[in-house]
Amino acid sequence: MSPRNARVVVVAFDRLNIFEFGIACEVFGLPRPEVRPWYSFAICAAEPGPLRMLSGLQLDVPRGLRAIDAAGTVIVPGWRDIHERPPEALLRSVRRAAERGARVVSLCSGAFVLAAAGLLDGLRATTHWRYVRELANQYPTIDVDPNVLYVDEGQILTAAGSAAGIDLCLHLVRRDFGAEVANSVARRLVTPPHREGGQAQFIDRPVQQTDENGMAELLEWLGRHLERTHTIAELADRMHMSQRTFARRFREQTGTTPGRWIAQERVRQAQYLLENTDIGVDQLAMQCGFGSAQLLRFHFQRLTNTTPTAYRQSFRGHELRAR
Repeated sequence: MSPRNARVVVVAFDRLNIFEFGIACEVFGLPRPEVRPWYSFAICAAEPGPLRMLSGLQLDVPRGLRAIDAAGTVIVPGWRDIHERPPEALLRSVRRAAERGARVVSLCSGAFVLAAAGLLDGLRATTHWRYVRELANQYPTIDVDPNVLYVDEGQILTAAGSAAGIDLCLHLVRRDFGAEVANSVARRLVTPPHREGGQAQFIDRPVQQTDENGMAELLEWLGRHLERTHTIAELADRMHMSQRTFARRFREQTGTTPGRWIAQERVRQAQYLLENTDIGVDQLAMQCGFGSAQLLRFHFQRLTNTTPTAYRQSFRGHELRAR
């Protein structure tokens, strides 16, 4: 992990939504003795306190916005009112952070703070599906994507509503420490270790372990047979469905296509092998089901923004002392 990103500061303000705020505190603020080094963490107040939370609690934050000046990663939880302009002092602070190279992250409607600061101009971004139209209307220079869980533009990252904030925070941990550490944090949270950012925000019928059409059972089987070649026709036949019905049911219950889901799982397996073994990229590609190193590199770059070789070099040093 870059030392520049290690100092995480979360912004608090009056009428704060406790859920998104709690996500950032849970992922980055809890001590994790099994991972060395871990993030340093602080909370700063965007305005004088005590700060009232929407749940009725009060928050006493001793640090002010000057804490952002030392941050490598700034996280803005859901903003209290999408029609209210954030305090100018807050906008100046996050703007300065971005100008000196800090990562700036929004969860849910926190995207409106980043937008008001001018950090999303010309970039792709997202927010809660209820607010995407308003974000696009207020800030027409932003490429607002209503159909994703989160958007990673490198230095600037935005998450959709509520639980998508967990996905983005775990994505940051994965970027900084690798897949195995991110999976360890996910286990502590009792949450799936990776949902691809391009997955749909809203899934009509989430997968249940006892789902009537057996989709959960199929996903478990696919996860155990990633090295095989899978076709829509064969999977549909296995589920006793037409190809069209199978493709529709799969997207309804996972938010993505079978091909993208399988590629995502294969990349996850490749990350684990890169972190924990010395096997070559050609052998790794075959073992993960990609068939060729070229295809592995294509999907790995698409989903992680780096190459398998660079990933191995970056994360082989991050070892968990306890599992």
